[in-house]
Amino acid sequence: MEWEIVIGLEIHVQLSTQSKLFSGASTRFGAAPNSQACAVDLAMPGTLPVPNEEAFRYAIMFGLAMNADIGKRSVFERKNYFYPDLPKGYQTTQLEQPIVGAGEVEIHLEDGSSKKVRLHHAHLEEDAGKSLHEDFHGMSGIDLNRAGTPLIEIVSEPDMRSAAEAVAYLKKIHSIVTYLGISDGDMSQGSLRCDANVSVRLKGEEKLGTRTELKNINSFRFVERAIKVEAERQIDILEDGGNIVQETRLYDADKNETRSMRSKEVANDYRYFPCPDLLPVVLTDNYVEQLRELLPELPDAKAERFQSEYGLSAYDADQLTQERASADYFETVCKSCGEPKLTANWITGELAALLNRQEISIQDSPVSAQQLAGLIMRIKDNTISSKIAKQVFEAMAQGEGSADEVIEKRGLKQVSDTGAIEEMVEAVIAASSAQVDNYCKADESKRPKMMGYFVGQIMKASKGQANPQMINKILKDKLDALL
Repeated sequence: MEWEIVIGLEIHVQLSTQSKLFSGASTRFGAAPNSQACAVDLAMPGTLPVPNEEAFRYAIMFGLAMNADIGKRSVFERKNYFYPDLPKGYQTTQLEQPIVGAGEVEIHLEDGSSKKVRLHHAHLEEDAGKSLHEDFHGMSGIDLNRAGTPLIEIVSEPDMRSAAEAVAYLKKIHSIVTYLGISDGDMSQGSLRCDANVSVRLKGEEKLGTRTELKNINSFRFVERAIKVEAERQIDILEDGGNIVQETRLYDADKNETRSMRSKEVANDYRYFPCPDLLPVVLTDNYVEQLRELLPELPDAKAERFQSEYGLSAYDADQLTQERASADYFETVCKSCGEPKLTANWITGELAALLNRQEISIQDSPVSAQQLAGLIMRIKDNTISSKIAKQVFEAMAQGEGSADEVIEKRGLKQVSDTGAIEEMVEAVIAASSAQVDNYCKADESKRPKMMGYFVGQIMKASKGQANPQMINKILKDKLDALL
């Protein structure tokens, strides 16, 4: 039997406002537990919520970036449930009339294909607190600093058919919110969290299967692994004649498995009703259009410009524009060195490998954009070869200074003196009579490959510093003269 996976994502994005959704308490990350929860966040008697306009602006900007409908009239409701980390006993959220309606976004996959993923809606809501289990020996602690922090919950249609598509969509949303500056998107700090709704059905069927919800997955890698393992679990059950139970499940990254948390609630379980303390929010067309004018250049538009302005391939442009910081880094280097293709190669190659090894972002790169531009300029003017450039790059990453400083200090300047290279070529030819004889007897089509031996010996003699282009020209002239 051939099975099809059906996936929808609910992405919770913490908005980068200075204060909470309905109070003036700080949203700063890392404060001492319960030091940033005020009387409004705790729903103390006599307190009333006051909406944070910045959160509305950010939500509207997201909707505009997704080409989505903007809810000109949005309403807050109370979603009732009783957890220790929810001091009010309800969460203030939006259900029937969210601030962002239907939209869509295009995702790009590693095989070069692309597809549209529809947005069902995105709504504003307040976050809950956090339960802490590690340090309390059989008990749980409650930190309410996060209670009341503004979120947008972004709900997709069930349009994704593989874990890879789900990750591509999640990365696209991450890219959009960080480009807009409405969230830092830091998954390690909970700024972006994902719930995955997963079901399977036989290929060709129209009806959706029973879904399970995987809660609070906090990395791209874990989203992919969790969806794969949950789909396999469901397929195994169905092929054994069993039934899938609609439930909420937790992904255990250590064991690479999902396990049941609780039966899945439906809307009626939460007893939604309009919040009596908050009036409907009504937006004017003029207000929305003012925000549209504030939108920055978004990833897709930037990628198209990189192709037309810098002559990059679609693949390189997509790689460089996934994060705004990477795109800015690329343009800073290009403006200094004027070599877009070489710049793209170094950023997606050596620099990306360095950042991965050190597990840091490009914002924290030990090699600045100005330093990389300086290195590329020295490749461009033949001061150093591409091979030597890798040594210079590693030295810059270790804090040894600019490319010029490293080249001078280590004596890495490329030998481009014609006379010096001719001497090395002649010495290698004189010491390689057997190889010269073979070269002269070989078919013309085989000679270019046979030159590799001589080039290698010359590079060895020059300690890698001879100009490769000059070596090849002088060597070919001298060998051909012996034919």
